[in-house]
Amino acid sequence: MQARQWTISVPIFKNAVILKQLGIAIGIPFGIVALIIGFSSGKSIYALYGLGMIAALMFFTWLFIMAFYRGKYEAEFILDDKGAVCRTQAGQAKKNRRVNALTVVLGLMSGKPAVAGAGMLAQSRQEVFLRWKRVKKVKYRPKSHTILLWGGFTENIALFCTDANYVQIERDVMRQTKHLR
Repeated sequence: MQARQWTISVPIFKNAVILKQLGIAIGIPFGIVALIIGFSSGKSIYALYGLGMIAALMFFTWLFIMAFYRGKYEAEFILDDKGAVCRTQAGQAKKNRRVNALTVVLGLMSGKPAVAGAGMLAQSRQEVFLRWKRVKKVKYRPKSHTILLWGGFTENIALFCTDANYVQIERDVMRQTKHLR
């Protein structure tokens, strides 16, 4: 297979795949916290303050993403005979390094190792490589020009394609993952 490489700018809050991942990673935990606060506080006015703080955190996170990242995920993909690579484009990767380093430092300074760990984990996922032989499941979404590849537990890639290259990338993935049929 001829190696294929492309870059794309994906709107974070308009892409169904990204929104679903955000819903799982952020929506479920904060939803559970909101339910616990709501049910355990009785009719306390302070519960509203807690829920308001959660809502404010969500809003300021959205505002930060829109201002700092222009609401876009800047990705670069490479497909070859060995597998698929998904990485953050250089400009956004530099911003991510700053944010992740700040998260690690502030987490350590505040005595919150979970926050520092989240920053390190985020940095470790700036480039992901998935070998074709590790792919266990593929889902094609032609309407959104997206192909989802699943390997092991933490091995997954969403190939965000352009209008122009989706059909060719779909063919290449089908050819490389024929072991799934």
